[in-house]
Amino acid sequence: MSLAQTIMPEGYIFPPKPAPLTAVEKDEYKARIKQLLQQKNAVLVAHYYTDPEIQALAEETGGCVADSLEMARFGARHDADMIIVAGVRFMGETAKILTPNKTVVMPTLEATCSLDIGCPIDDFSAFCDLHPDRKVVVYANTSTAVKARADWIVTSSCALEIVEHLDEQDEKIIWGPDKHLGSYIQKNTGADMIMWNGACIVHDEFKTKALKDMKALHPDAGVLVHPESPEEIVALADAVGSTSQLIKAAQTMTNKKFIVATDRGIFYKMQQLCPDKEFFAAPTAGEGASCKSCANCPWMAMNGLQAIEEALITPQGKEVFVDMDLREGALKSLNRMLDFTENMVK
Repeated sequence: MSLAQTIMPEGYIFPPKPAPLTAVEKDEYKARIKQLLQQKNAVLVAHYYTDPEIQALAEETGGCVADSLEMARFGARHDADMIIVAGVRFMGETAKILTPNKTVVMPTLEATCSLDIGCPIDDFSAFCDLHPDRKVVVYANTSTAVKARADWIVTSSCALEIVEHLDEQDEKIIWGPDKHLGSYIQKNTGADMIMWNGACIVHDEFKTKALKDMKALHPDAGVLVHPESPEEIVALADAVGSTSQLIKAAQTMTNKKFIVATDRGIFYKMQQLCPDKEFFAAPTAGEGASCKSCANCPWMAMNGLQAIEEALITPQGKEVFVDMDLREGALKSLNRMLDFTENMVK
């Protein structure tokens, strides 16, 4: 079954979701994928925002379910010849940057990210050139070319610490592309930052009044918020953090109920680790009017079982390649992040 593409007011072309499968079809796809992973010496790496079935399959086959930072680490240290990246395009590119000797394949190369789309290299580079005295810090949700232009790459799990480190060295910063995450970091560090005007279509939709109303219905619920959300939503949070940090908060906080302001795909892991707790999706604009993602990234939803099988059978057209000159620049910035986070862990 094919579905028509929808052109959103911002100009995004939202992809059709994978055709629904019966329970029998799902089991058949999973069995074939498991065989193909073994035959190809491949490993499946899935992001927390992908469909729960994809996350479960990654776990069952010795792969990884993680945020973008851990996905990058896992792929780099795994001995598989092929990495299947179930996520969005920049995640596949990051895996290829770190492991150029391996075949990196995605269920579809069309799975992208509004932050990546909203930060084209020519415009961003020109913006950086206007401020040559500043360190360029970019979020991982960007193209290889933008990463190569940066001095530092960060994820939401380490951005605060890295900017704080730069601020302690009296560095001024250009931040891109997520304005909400940048604002959150600036507020918490006091760093001198100028922002690129980008936003995640999922997190940008959470509504303040609706969240307050939901909190009134569940006064004992903890509010977990990703810092890509607007400042007014972050202000209502009991815990703010990356996907992995929010999962940890759900485990360690004493609340039995949580309202979660990030992509609904995270519920799979939260429910798995906290079976005695209840999770509610923070409200967006609902199913009508201006709701575009309704707390579920449309590009992440492209990672279906059929697409994964097709990528394993015929990688051509689904393999990730990066320009080697750009890779060299991006790798320097990525390695700065990875080295810094290794020291954070220690």
